[in-house]
Amino acid sequence: MCDKCGCSEANTDQTLEEKVKDTIETIRESLQSHGGDVELVGVEDGVVKVSLKGSCAGCPMSTMTLKQGIERILKEEIPEIKEVVAV
Repeated sequence: MCDKCGCSEANTDQTLEEKVKDTIETIRESLQSHGGDVELVGVEDGVVKVSLKGSCAGCPMSTMTLKQGIERILKEEIPEIKEVVAV
């Protein structure tokens, strides 16, 4: 709960990048269980740039993992996110 106004938003004092990092940490477990990983490269104007690592790098399903997994979760958790791209 927000200390400032009592709304249900948690961590309202966090920067956008900090929110993204926290959310990626929750996603990372699932990717690592399959031999992959994701690294945050940066956040700019609502666009999250990530690098897929391990078995995710070069995997034919990596686009699906990126868009239907990572991007979907980040957008649900952080409405300011417009898109997630692999770099």
